[in-house]
Amino acid sequence: MSAKAVKTSKPSASKEPSAVTKLYLFAYNAGQVAGWSYILWQLVNYYLLQGPEFRAQQTLWEYTRLAVIIFQNAAFVEILNASFGLVKSNPVVTGFQVFSRMMVVVGVVMATPTGKVSPGLPIALFAWAITEIIRYGYYALNIVKVVPHFVVFLRYTTFIVLYPIGVTGELLCFWWAQSYARENSVWSVVMPNKWNATFSYFGFLWIVMLGYIPIFPQLYLHMFAQRRKILGGAPSGAAKKKAN
Repeated sequence: MSAKAVKTSKPSASKEPSAVTKLYLFAYNAGQVAGWSYILWQLVNYYLLQGPEFRAQQTLWEYTRLAVIIFQNAAFVEILNASFGLVKSNPVVTGFQVFSRMMVVVGVVMATPTGKVSPGLPIALFAWAITEIIRYGYYALNIVKVVPHFVVFLRYTTFIVLYPIGVTGELLCFWWAQSYARENSVWSVVMPNKWNATFSYFGFLWIVMLGYIPIFPQLYLHMFAQRRKILGGAPSGAAKKKAN
């Protein structure tokens, strides 16, 4: 039994990230926490702290676009981290999660005027901001091995409500964008052309929207599986486990 313990301890030791890797991962995650905290503050400021005159001068997207473009697209780094083995995340699952949001920002909101004023934008940003503050905060604290139990609980519980809210906001953005794409031939390639190829932006938006049907349940159930693994399936079970 002791030999087995020694044998299993070696791989975990060899997989321990270097100090440089830990510093990089901590800085990246801490930076994302700061960025999404700023976006959440912008949402609160825009809707609760400022008056109608402020909102009449600029749309939510005009107010938040720089921060959203920077910190949402910075999530692409997560795919690289997972692909190169710097973190234990599944690169395929990470890729779906990251690209769906990047598609909303770059391929929907930035690409169409209707996406910028969609009622789904504040819904999505609100869900994204809270989710990412908790998620990146959990990752950063986990690197230094100081993770309070309430952070673990939030990481594997808030998604139950926030994921459906976020997806609802994303799909509303898609819906507002496809209405514009249907009436205007934007970002499309029509025949004839020198490439002898065609592309319909309107059709592409619908393909992505319909892709949520098979993909979202898998990602959602994956998070429930992770929750059962970490918390034991219920808050009471988690508390009992912590007490023991």
